[in-house]
Parts: sequence; C-alpha cells; structure tokens
Amino acid sequence: MPIIVNLDVMMAKRKMSLNELSEKVDLTLSNLSILKTGKAKAVRFSTLEAICQALDCQPGDILEYVPGPSEV
Repeated sequence: MPIIVNLDVMMAKRKMSLNELSEKVDLTLSNLSILKTGKAKAVRFSTLEAICQALDCQPGDILEYVPGPSEV
C-alpha cells in the first residue's frame, strides 16, 4: 500500500503511549492499533484532526505517500 502511517513515530517523538492517545482522542485501543499498524482502510477527518491535536502535529507528519513499484 503506498500510504504509510507513521503514527508510532509521532507517538514516540511525543513520548505518548497508545493508552494515553486513546484517552485523548476518544478512540478504542483496537481502532488506534489498526490505524497505527497501517491496516485501516480509511480514516475520518475528525479522527485525524483529534490525533493531530493530541500529538501537536500536522496530518503529513502521520501519513506519507510512497509510490509502489508500478507507480514509479
């Protein structure tokens, strides 16, 4: 998948655990874990906004586009 989720990187930079982020953005641990591992098929803008607010970052700090071999 050409979209890479760097949520774990931002969490580490902010020294925030998955539990703490879960409480701040009001999402279940399982939903955050699915997003963190890149297994999510979609993310709501409201969720992305809450995560960016909690981590004090921009959406581009969390999501990254990397072209696949057929897209280069």
